[in-house]
Amino acid sequence: MIDNLMNDIINVLPSGFFGVILLVAIIAVSLGVLSKGADILVDEAVLLSERWGVPKMIIGATIVSLGTTLPEATVSVMSALKGAPGLAMGNAVGSIICDTGLILGIAALIKPLPFKKEVINRQGWVQLGSGVLLVLTSFIFGHGLRVFTYGSVIPQFMGWIFLAILLFYIVRTIQSARSMGSKAGMDEAAVIVKENEATVIILLKLIFGIFLIIISSKILIPAVQETALRGGIPENIIAATLVAFGTSLPELTTAIASTRKGHGDLAIGNVMGADILNVLFVVGAAASVTPQGLHVQVSFFKLLFPAMLFVLFVFKGSVLFSKDTLKRPVGLVLLGAYVAVTVLSYMLH
Repeated sequence: MIDNLMNDIINVLPSGFFGVILLVAIIAVSLGVLSKGADILVDEAVLLSERWGVPKMIIGATIVSLGTTLPEATVSVMSALKGAPGLAMGNAVGSIICDTGLILGIAALIKPLPFKKEVINRQGWVQLGSGVLLVLTSFIFGHGLRVFTYGSVIPQFMGWIFLAILLFYIVRTIQSARSMGSKAGMDEAAVIVKENEATVIILLKLIFGIFLIIISSKILIPAVQETALRGGIPENIIAATLVAFGTSLPELTTAIASTRKGHGDLAIGNVMGADILNVLFVVGAAASVTPQGLHVQVSFFKLLFPAMLFVLFVFKGSVLFSKDTLKRPVGLVLLGAYVAVTVLSYMLH
């Protein structure tokens, strides 16, 4: 609905210099709202973490990542229902590559990102395992090496299995978070009971922050796209840059705001959670509503799956060799991996 409204607004804007000025004004306002939404989201997520006595990385990997990934899941399900499953798969796999390489790389370059080894190891194996599970499932139901010629199909029942694994992951994460809270000796239960209304308000503000990010992103990208078109930039260049970048804008904005405020572990948790959800939630939901199964095109096996696994393994290796901080050299490696994958995708396309 927001997309249609933006298209209607763009269509009635005058041509020429005055129209460009109006587009620039829309972009400026959208950026302001986007920044404010990210600030609200990060502040309330940190407050919620302190109130419940759980690591910020866990909050980032569950509540925050669920909020920022929900639009992608909606788009993927609608694409699958409309007979465009390739968009659903591309959305999920492309987001993992962008989130892990580009977003974490930029965040670590801004400021080293602290993390708790125990938490990041557990979440990291689930993150990597989800990516490997997606690839293995695609190979198994594509009859091995035949996938490089005919592609594959993820059956509908596997979509439900992915969603069941997601539910198990969320339950286990919540249990782990409670355990960590009790081990930390934080007697938050009484505080939550006494300030239950305040906790509800925190959650509502957090949801409002997510809402602002998503709405402003959906307004910003079409406005930038139209401005670029009026400036004579080719449409295929715009599609390969601005549109692809726009799908990961909520995670990027949250990561930058988190890092700037000194909550790098929240940024890491958000990206790791988003990667897990892109497989189990986005692909799972899209496959579960597709009776004929979710088609996996040959290009995924030749390029996108290897690129996704490459970036995930680079991140996992960086974590294993880092003590308790993702430092700038690691950010440079992750960003370099993303750039290499992107350049290679254009060369092999």
